[in-house]
Amino acid sequence: MIEVIGAGLPRTGTLSLKAALERLGFGRCHHMFELFDHPELIGRWLPAAPADRAGWERVLAGYRSAIDWPVSFYWRELAAVFPEAKVVLTVRDPARWYASFRAMVGRRAAAIAAARGGGDAFEEAFAPLLPLLRHIACATFDGVRPGPDWVPDEARAVAGFARHAAAVQEGLPAERLLVFDVCQGWGPLCAFLGVRPPREPFPRLNDGDAVRHKLDSLRTAGRTRAGRDDAGWTDGR
Repeated sequence: MIEVIGAGLPRTGTLSLKAALERLGFGRCHHMFELFDHPELIGRWLPAAPADRAGWERVLAGYRSAIDWPVSFYWRELAAVFPEAKVVLTVRDPARWYASFRAMVGRRAAAIAAARGGGDAFEEAFAPLLPLLRHIACATFDGVRPGPDWVPDEARAVAGFARHAAAVQEGLPAERLLVFDVCQGWGPLCAFLGVRPPREPFPRLNDGDAVRHKLDSLRTAGRTRAGRDDAGWTDGR
């Protein structure tokens, strides 16, 4: 059952929040990384996002918390079907968010899209999710269809960022929502979730570096698997 819903956009410290929630006992935490690590889970999101609690329980089976895209786009639906869950809206300086979002999401999305049919096992597995991610980006950025790098100009993107944050804050009662900057550390998050702060420092993970390393390693592994398959290799299972 989902206990914590993350409503923040990508590049607002969601990877740090994932690590924090799992440290606090709210793991497994669904994040875009879960789809990188387990592309077989992508099928749960297809052909469309769920319409009821049973559908969301199927998509998020095995998780106690869920954050980042594609989950955070559906914060309203998730808050309705899991009324007992608390919601964390991660925020960040808008200009710094845009620079980070453009550098990471745009470049990587274009690379994945360009890899369709190119023999890369990972990116071909991830490709079916692209229409959903494009829909999410288009809706978030006020109906403007993203270009090849998925990211509109800064003014329009920042407006979408602000509009999303305002909608979350207006759509939920204050006692159910935490507006959270990961720079604040354990204090606000632990108080909101009703748990004791750990002794160790709050996790500070660089989403951009982590995503680049993750995708590079997965693409390398995908090419290795593809080469073994072409050679008739099996693992004996």
